[in-house]
Formats: sequence, C-alpha cells, structure tokens
Amino acid sequence: MLKVQEILRVKGDALYTASPDMPIRQAVDTMATHDIGSLVIMEFGQLAGMVTFREIIRHMQRCECMIGPDNTIRSIMDDAPVSVSPNTDIDEVRRLMLQRHARYLPVMDGPTLLGVISFYDVARAVVDAQEFENNMLKAYIRDWPTDTAAQG
Repeated sequence: MLKVQEILRVKGDALYTASPDMPIRQAVDTMATHDIGSLVIMEFGQLAGMVTFREIIRHMQRCECMIGPDNTIRSIMDDAPVSVSPNTDIDEVRRLMLQRHARYLPVMDGPTLLGVISFYDVARAVVDAQEFENNMLKAYIRDWPTDTAAQG
C-alpha cells in the first residue's frame, strides 16, 4: 500500500516555513513567489500551525481590507493542523483530507517536520499507482503462457 514517505520521495525536499510573527504580506509574497498554497508555521523548532490561501482570503473578507503591514500570521493561522507521519497509509491521508477539508498536511516524524503533502500530491500519487498497476496487468495478460501440449 502507498505511504506518505513515497509521496515525499517523488515530490522532492523543497520546504517553506514561516514564523508566527511574519507579516501576512510577506507570507503572501513567499507563497506567490514559490507557487505554493501553504506555509508551515514553526516556532522554537516546533510545529505551531499552518497558513494557506484559505486563511488569507478569510482574513481579507473579514477585514474588508487589504493586508496591512501590522497583521501577522499568528492572527490567522490554523494553530492545530492535522499532521501525518511518513508511514501513514494513503487511504488514511485521503480520509483525513476529506473529513477535515484540508488541502495541505504537514508530515511529521515525531517533532521533526519532513515536508508537506497536498491534495494534488495525493491525487497524482494515486493516479500514478493505478497507471503502474494497469500497465503491469496488461503486460501480464499479453505474456499469458499458452499450454499447447495440454490441449493436444
């Protein structure tokens, strides 16, 4: 069965974090520059939360304003994000994402942040696994042994 660690291996090791005291404007700039939808919030080497474009958009709608220089991530971040371990099964990840409406999950090995997986990463991994399985089945069927001696 497919595990989170396999998704991280394919995805690569680029990881973007921020502190809770980072201005929201700087977080938006980081996310836009790197074309990412979330930042893991770390404080004192520990997972403190997550911020995604969802929290930023909610903040903008609530304030009916643009993002000011005094607003920090701490004021909008999800301070209790669901996380998974590298050994979490992909079916459990999909269930968690759907149940919690989470598009991004931090991957933690104890207190150590290993990466973030997105809904897109999970969908791509599932499609790739299904394509591999289909190709293997087609190859097996094509190479099906024929026993002409038994028929004769």
